[in-house]
Amino acid sequence: MGKTLFGPAGNSESFFEAGNKSSLEAPAWVRKNGLDCYEFQCGHGVRISEDGARTLGENARAESVLLSVHAPYYISLSSVEEEKRDRSIDYILKTLKAAKDMGADRIVVHSGSCGKITRKEALDLAKDTLYRSLEAAEKEGYGDIYICPETMGKVNQLGTVEEVIALCRMSDRLIPTVDFGHVNAQTRGGLKEKADFAAVLDALGNKLNAYQATEFHAHYSRIEYTNAGEKKHHTFGETQYEPEFEPLAELLAERGLSPRIICESAGTQTEDSVELQKIYQGKLG
Repeated sequence: MGKTLFGPAGNSESFFEAGNKSSLEAPAWVRKNGLDCYEFQCGHGVRISEDGARTLGENARAESVLLSVHAPYYISLSSVEEEKRDRSIDYILKTLKAAKDMGADRIVVHSGSCGKITRKEALDLAKDTLYRSLEAAEKEGYGDIYICPETMGKVNQLGTVEEVIALCRMSDRLIPTVDFGHVNAQTRGGLKEKADFAAVLDALGNKLNAYQATEFHAHYSRIEYTNAGEKKHHTFGETQYEPEFEPLAELLAERGLSPRIICESAGTQTEDSVELQKIYQGKLG
């Protein structure tokens, strides 16, 4: 039976309130809070130096904390402009280098948007960009790091569960990032019952290999949404927003799955990761 792992995306307000100054101190903080993993954020660009990345990696290994890296938000695998897609490959390679330097084994990548083209056209463009990214990564010596396309939160973005599965079926070196808050926002409240979450896990299990389906990457936070999808991330305590974690925790425990659940709450991601972990442990029985 696998074990689900928990950790924060970036640094919570409490991390800095406790006197920590830099992400290099994050692994010790994560371990002190009884958590297992940490997602380093490069959303606004890959700005960590090689030395910084190596130190972060050493600190993480000393604390037995697993690392992942979130690639820049402006990556668009499905842009109709070839130049933008080429630049996206470059950003993916920069993120992979940082991941390699710190010993992270996976990077999270946004899938892109549909804009004025059909979802099928967007998916075909994204497949081509990802295929070229994998080829370039292999050539640069980053073939041992997983690229994890993410489910997206806005209705007009590429990245439904099915679309991410279609991308991941291209290669064993791709694993899905299932952002349950995004899935709920994109489907305007589609994750309510245990059966709704089960349908997502079943889709992974039926269409992907065992590793992709059991050790997938995941994000969780409560997300406010409108008819257009995702609007804003909230904290776990703001219970007027969805999705609930309880039904998912139950399924992960029952099925013995071992994803990494990275909490993306707004400012309280450490505390909320601890809370999610407690809920999950309560389901192990």
